[in-house]
Amino acid sequence: MRTMRFWLVLLSLACAAPCQRHVPTVDDILGLETLGASTAISPDGRYVAYSAARNDFKQDAIVRHIWLADTQTGAALQLTRGDKSCGSPQWSPDGKWLAFTSDRTGGKAQIFLISPAGGEALAITKAEAGVRAYDWSPDGKTIAFTAAEPEPKALKDRKEYLSNFEVVRRDYQHAHLWTVDVAQATREPQAGRQRTRGVAFTVDSIAWSPDSTRIAFAATANPDLTQRDTSDIYVLTLADDAVKKVVSEPGGDWSPKWSPDGARIAFASSMGRIDSAAYNIRIAVVPAEGGPRRSLTDAFDESPDIVEWTRDGLYFSALQKMSSHLFRLDPETGRIDHRITQPAALLANGFSLTADARQVAFTAASATALTEVFVAGTRDFAPRQLTSASAAVKDWELGRPEPISWKSRDGAVIEGVLIKPANFDPAKKHPLLCVIHGGPTGIDFPTLLGSGLYPWDAWTARGALVLRVNYRGSAGYGEAFRRLNIRNLGVGDAWDVLSGVDHLVKLGWADPARLGCMGWSQGGYISAFLTTTSDRFQAISVGAGISNWATYYYNTDITHFTRRYLGADPAADPEIYRKTSPMSFIKNAKTPTLIQHGDGDRRVPIANGYELRQGLEDQGVKVEMVVYKGMPHGPTTPKLRRAIMQHNLAWFNHYIWGDPLPDFTRPDVPKKADEGK
Repeated sequence: MRTMRFWLVLLSLACAAPCQRHVPTVDDILGLETLGASTAISPDGRYVAYSAARNDFKQDAIVRHIWLADTQTGAALQLTRGDKSCGSPQWSPDGKWLAFTSDRTGGKAQIFLISPAGGEALAITKAEAGVRAYDWSPDGKTIAFTAAEPEPKALKDRKEYLSNFEVVRRDYQHAHLWTVDVAQATREPQAGRQRTRGVAFTVDSIAWSPDSTRIAFAATANPDLTQRDTSDIYVLTLADDAVKKVVSEPGGDWSPKWSPDGARIAFASSMGRIDSAAYNIRIAVVPAEGGPRRSLTDAFDESPDIVEWTRDGLYFSALQKMSSHLFRLDPETGRIDHRITQPAALLANGFSLTADARQVAFTAASATALTEVFVAGTRDFAPRQLTSASAAVKDWELGRPEPISWKSRDGAVIEGVLIKPANFDPAKKHPLLCVIHGGPTGIDFPTLLGSGLYPWDAWTARGALVLRVNYRGSAGYGEAFRRLNIRNLGVGDAWDVLSGVDHLVKLGWADPARLGCMGWSQGGYISAFLTTTSDRFQAISVGAGISNWATYYYNTDITHFTRRYLGADPAADPEIYRKTSPMSFIKNAKTPTLIQHGDGDRRVPIANGYELRQGLEDQGVKVEMVVYKGMPHGPTTPKLRRAIMQHNLAWFNHYIWGDPLPDFTRPDVPKKADEGK
């Protein structure tokens, strides 16, 4: 019964009294305040800290602030305010302070303390390069944090004499470990004491030992993204700043967590694999002094994320197809003795535990509710909802997302999310728009609203179906499924999208004369592949997509990604690069294509967009390319998101419904836009 009550909470929107509904505009969607995925429950379980974000168009920034929910009364209090974002809340062990990070002073992220009763926040660090990650010691006396080393004088002199330049993959700012004494820092902000230094490694994730005398951390050879496989586990002894490597092997090892007795360290491990992109990550343990490591999750067919190691077991979260759960395993046997969360379809994230592990806070979203914050017992899982973010959309006319599955060309079972119009009629043929996620190890869930790049609720309101495909390689479906697109990128992915389209056409729901496809990053690549290998669609949008794997390989900041999936570099195996590159099939292209790309994109360098644009133009295919100035791999400001959404809306409204195609160089701009929305 308790599980059923929880499920009814998530269905509250669908069961609400009838009201006057309206179709949300792009600015309606961008005007929503949305809750972050993470939570921080106080040690005694009295409060849950969480973040809420809003789009501030006046300063063209996404501003996040910290809220506090009282688990006894349900009352919520906004704890931080102002024009600058605040995030990463973390409780002091005694629960008297809540720490957070913000760049509200000096433009660099620093650690602040605030009382749960409210009041003025107190800055406790003044790290020259700004704080990255931090962790509070169990005795409450010290906070450890990571930060880049200050720019050395030699580099400053070089800039002054020769201007600013970078020697590729040689000029780095290594991150190191620092500590700050909390009592001293509450009197005056401290720069902190540097505990590690040099260029032998760069520090990533950190964790205190239970007795507050040691810090475990993960570190890579240098900050370059290609160095993920060099990540190993180290232990720092604070008494003398001695550093010992306790895990040293090929492949990545990261996210350490101490056992309650301080004798062992659990961590995420690729188990020695250097081609681990599509393989399961394991939870492994190693003696705190070093020694053989042992995997605990060989029998678990997904990649778990460690939440906490407590006296009653090791808690971790993991995907299970299109759901997400909290589990507890026995670290002695590796047996998963309990799945904490229910029901099976629950999509829960951001877990945090009380000091005694008797209560857990988390966020959850559903097909009828936005992300909300909940608290529940770990032994008697009866969640209570602490927030009401979904009330903001109670009068919106939104599509109805639901799971769907079909068989692909090679027999693989593919799942996805089908978003139906509110007044869906199965006897009618509907326009169909495919929205493809990135990754490829991303995943789409049956949740309300979407990514903010494709305004599909405007299309479902016009009677369209929207299909979000969890193509081969997507997370949540196990290792074998993730490996189905190894040396088969684009090709197998296209099978999965097209077979989903065929499935809906065969059901009589989709109109084969009104089909569109779009996606960002890997989804943009699959869209580009479809625009040059298929004539099924009336329009396609390619967002930050790869058009030529060789061009991509030689220009991206993650060259190792390409070798993991294609098996070699372009010189060693040109055929696999030809087979999987959209540009190889450019002569077949017929579909009108919108290309969207940021000119600051290092992940998928913009050369991929220009190459596809010129190739389509050479073939006489209608193509429009929009370059978003200053944007990296995705939008970082509200106005960029607005532009991307408006361009996609106009593109598909024209090709699917016959609306006039606006001139993107002269868009309709309100004479006096309400930028405070």
